[in-house]
Amino acid sequence: MTKPVLGLFLGGIVGVFDGLSALLSAPETAPQIAGIVAGSTVKGLITGVLVGVLARRLKSLPLGIVTGGLIGLVIALPVALANKYYWQIMLPGTVLGLIVGYATQRYGSSPRPAAEKA
Repeated sequence: MTKPVLGLFLGGIVGVFDGLSALLSAPETAPQIAGIVAGSTVKGLITGVLVGVLARRLKSLPLGIVTGGLIGLVIALPVALANKYYWQIMLPGTVLGLIVGYATQRYGSSPRPAAEKA
């Protein structure tokens, strides 16, 4: 599986758990959990694709992990500022980016070069 596709897939899955973490960190948000999970899933998909695309260029596990965490943090920041739940949104978003950054570097494959024609 290529790095962007793996990032997209894993970002969506981890995004669901990112949204469900709202039940633990801010129980008063329980009535809005469906929207929170949907928004976190979209946030995870975007983070996953961006991290996967960058993972094709970086080719360094530590750099991929740090970059993933930063992308997750940056994407979570506007949502946190709009909702006033800073740590409850930014921390899971950063962890999502760290996980996707690690997985895309470690398990994603690079695109194969096209065969040269004789």
